[in-house]
Amino acid sequence: MTTIKHDYTVAVYPGSFDPVTFGHLDIIHRAANVFDKVIVAVLNNSKKSPLFTVEERKQLLEEATRGLTNVEVDSFGELLITYMAAKQANVIVKGLRAVSDFESEMQMASLNHKLNDKVETFFMMTSPQYSYLSSSIVKEIARFHGPVSDLVPAEVEAALRVKFT
Repeated sequence: MTTIKHDYTVAVYPGSFDPVTFGHLDIIHRAANVFDKVIVAVLNNSKKSPLFTVEERKQLLEEATRGLTNVEVDSFGELLITYMAAKQANVIVKGLRAVSDFESEMQMASLNHKLNDKVETFFMMTSPQYSYLSSSIVKEIARFHGPVSDLVPAEVEAALRVKFT
């Protein structure tokens, strides 16, 4: 077996982050401990109608990751593999909450590997305390003015209150 060691590993953690949750931040912090640089890349998907704009999501992520010196926040609207090449990144980070996540993520990882076999996908299991947490659940609770302070950073909670008042 041949082992390839990269001198400097740039990982991309892609997602919609609408909004960023403590589950996302758990993966970001853990990935920042594993890789030299982590780019949190907000997907600009024109087919979806997110609650927050790409710029708002980027700003919330920047505030939430301010203390992480090897984390950069960016956005992209093209194929992830195209974005990876532009950023000279060689690892995709994906968080998994449950077995159901694995099926769709495995399919995407296989497709990305077919498009560029130099890019690896690194799956990280979400910490158990966040296994139920999703942006959709957070938005639903916030829409009905329920408590979200233990699900998202304070700046996200404030932004959600503004959106739903």
